[in-house]
Amino acid sequence: MTSTGNQALADILDRQAARTEGEQLLNAIVDFGVYVPVDANGSVMFVGMEGSGPSLPGYTSEECCKERLPQAAGAVHCDAARLLDIEQQTKVATLSVFSPGGYAGVPMDLLNQILQQRGQRVPEDRTLTLRWSTHPRAVALRDALRDRLLDFPGVHAVWIGHARWNETGVEQLMVHMAVGAEAPEGSADRLMKSLLARLPASGDADDADLAIALRVLDPVAEADAISQLDAMGLDTVRVDQSTRRVEVISQEYDEG
Repeated sequence: MTSTGNQALADILDRQAARTEGEQLLNAIVDFGVYVPVDANGSVMFVGMEGSGPSLPGYTSEECCKERLPQAAGAVHCDAARLLDIEQQTKVATLSVFSPGGYAGVPMDLLNQILQQRGQRVPEDRTLTLRWSTHPRAVALRDALRDRLLDFPGVHAVWIGHARWNETGVEQLMVHMAVGAEAPEGSADRLMKSLLARLPASGDADDADLAIALRVLDPVAEADAISQLDAMGLDTVRVDQSTRRVEVISQEYDEG
């Protein structure tokens, strides 16, 4: 089984419905994110579109990126906040979203408007259900974090959960990272890439390739969201850089 990616966005693009379903398209990007291609050095890749300057490409799945941009070394899942971070750093004004059968150009300003309307937060609990996960990939992520988190200063804590989007039924693993302002640029993406490289090869289980999404949180501006995550009983890995100690919290240990 391949990862499902952003099926809501793929459906709109494959039907060539971006012009008539613009609001749904924007919400699909904000709710589920896109996969941004990177080169062998881990740098974001851009594409040139007819009649315009460079554009940031976003694909509905990793598989779609491989098919439509085979020269990319990989793809990093980015939510809308991360896309706007890239926009601020590079000044690229347009996001070009691709599915296997469609394409649309999206002004970054529109994504910014949606985030402002939502308070720049993950959609409310009525849209996203998050729970503790015993999925093999979740356990592997937790164990890899225990070994790697000290190597990424500024990443304060990471939560791993099983997410289900209530409106579409799409399920995936959700990784939330609390990343402070003192963290070197790109720390979250580099840590995520390091973790994915350590995941074991897929087995025979139907859900072995459950997609993994990343959400980066500001420990100060999004303290309320972090408190909510702490109360959910998710697998949590946090670090105290002053003592160089890593703490792993899991219901699995409570059951033991």
